[in-house]
Amino acid sequence: MTSNTPAAPRGRERRRRDSRVGDKIFMNLSRGSGILLLVVMAAIAGFLTWRSGIALSKNEGNFLTTFEWTPDAPKPVFGIAVLAFGTIVSALIAMVIAVPVAIGIALFISHYAPRRIAQPFAYLVDLLAAVPSIIYGLWGALFLVPHLSGLNSWLDEYLGWTYVFDQSRVGTTPRNLFTVGILLAIMILPIITAVSREVFRQVPRMHEEAALALGATRWEMIRTAVLPFGRPGIISASMLGLGRALGETIAVAVVLSSNNVLSLHVLDPGGGTFAQNIALKFNEAQPFGRDALMASGLVLFVITLLVNGAARLIVARRKEYSA
Repeated sequence: MTSNTPAAPRGRERRRRDSRVGDKIFMNLSRGSGILLLVVMAAIAGFLTWRSGIALSKNEGNFLTTFEWTPDAPKPVFGIAVLAFGTIVSALIAMVIAVPVAIGIALFISHYAPRRIAQPFAYLVDLLAAVPSIIYGLWGALFLVPHLSGLNSWLDEYLGWTYVFDQSRVGTTPRNLFTVGILLAIMILPIITAVSREVFRQVPRMHEEAALALGATRWEMIRTAVLPFGRPGIISASMLGLGRALGETIAVAVVLSSNNVLSLHVLDPGGGTFAQNIALKFNEAQPFGRDALMASGLVLFVITLLVNGAARLIVARRKEYSA
């Protein structure tokens, strides 16, 4: 009678060897994916820098402070002052509106709403994130703009003393940066809500029960146990939303009445953003004009990298986030 005892160790050794091969394959694929991402980012940055250098070498104006955008004129003059101002202001308006509302919706879904209401509501929020930008743009132009005239008049009447909400051209159609900010807030709301909701659901149950056992109300429990735990997720979600707001193109192009005027009155029509300017002028631009648009795209690329880098630093400097 033959014994099968030596076969078992050989089988285990074979499985262990196969698992090591699988680990090496997965490790190399992961490493290659990371390297590929860095190569793509470097290629984008190199291409934008090369095309930007061609445009900036022939620019007759100051690229950072000039309001005018005429790169195809006999004497090319173009600058990003209006575009940078419009991009940053519209994105800030969107963040001020969207972040508190998104956190409130996420807390409602995760800690207040009954399950039979929370699940359909969460599905509806996720569905809003899949709506194309052009749909938001058409809705903003055909519905949002006509219905914001009253709000603009109210802000001008009661908050005009702040100068920011002072409407110098009363009665004009509200195709302005404030309207764009509201539209962007609606667009980024589902992104921030979805990420924040999932983070709030990961809070350890024992932390919540301990706060309630000590006599805390539900809001006190959320304030002391849920929000501190979810703060890194809220920051990450906000940065995702901010990236969407900074780079939004079609919706802004449909709603905003753009010009080369930099005005601190956010209720006055006009202004512009990087992405909207590129979308509107790329087809009609000459080769040199397209190089100028590439230069503005490089600035937007750098702003996006700085924003994400700043968010990572904020998270990394707080030790509790690493948990």
